[in-house]
Amino acid sequence: MNSIHNFNDFLTELYQAGMSVGGENNEGVFSLCSYLGEEICWHTEDADTDPWEWRMRVLNEKEDIAYGKFFFKKSGYITKEWFPYFYAIRRGRRRLEEEYEAGTISQYAKQIYLLIEEYKELPLHLIKQYGGFTKEDKSKFDRGITELQMRFFITMSGRARKLSNAGEEYGWSSTVFCLVEDFWGEELIIEAEKIDPEQAYEKIREQIYKLNPEATEKKVKKFIVGY
Repeated sequence: MNSIHNFNDFLTELYQAGMSVGGENNEGVFSLCSYLGEEICWHTEDADTDPWEWRMRVLNEKEDIAYGKFFFKKSGYITKEWFPYFYAIRRGRRRLEEEYEAGTISQYAKQIYLLIEEYKELPLHLIKQYGGFTKEDKSKFDRGITELQMRFFITMSGRARKLSNAGEEYGWSSTVFCLVEDFWGEELIIEAEKIDPEQAYEKIREQIYKLNPEATEKKVKKFIVGY
C-alpha cells in the first residue's frame, strides 16, 4: 500500500484493498490508518485531511463504498467489489424474521429493523423517537444497531440533524441508516446470494493475507465472519 496524504489518496488505496477497519489496526488484521501520512490529522474538520470527515464524504460522494460497524463491532469500509462476498458469509439468503425466530437476532434489533424498513431511511434520533426507546434501553438499543450492521441487515447512509417545529435544523448530526438492499440495490444482493460462502471466505482470506501476511488466523476469521 502507498502512503495516504489526502482524501483522494485514501480512496485510491481503499479501492486497492477493498476493505479496511475504520480506526487503528488494534486487532492486527488490516487498516488503512497504518498508511496515513504526517499531514493527516483527526478531528480538525478539514475535509481533505481529517479521516473523521472521510466517513461521510464516502457516503455522500461515492456509490460504491459502504461504511458501518462491520468489523469487531467497530466501524469499517467495504467496497462494492468485495461487499457481496462478505454478504454471502454474514447473511446469504437469510431473512430477518427467520433469524429472529431462530433466536440469533434480538427483539430490539427486530424493532429497529422494522422501523427502517418502513421509513426506508431514518436518523438515529428518529429511530429512538418512533420506536419509543428510552435512556434505560440505551445499551440494548446500541447492541441492536450494531448487531444489524454486523449481520448486514442495515448500513449507514449519511447523517442528519434534528428539525425544529419551524423546520430548522439544530443540534449535532446523527447517523442515518437504511436497509442494505436499499443502499446497494437489488442487483448486487441477487449477485451476493449466488456466491458460495466457503468460496467467499477463501477469497477474502487470501486478500487479507496479501494486505497483511502477519495477521493471525483467529483474528482473520473474526474479521471475515463477524464473531
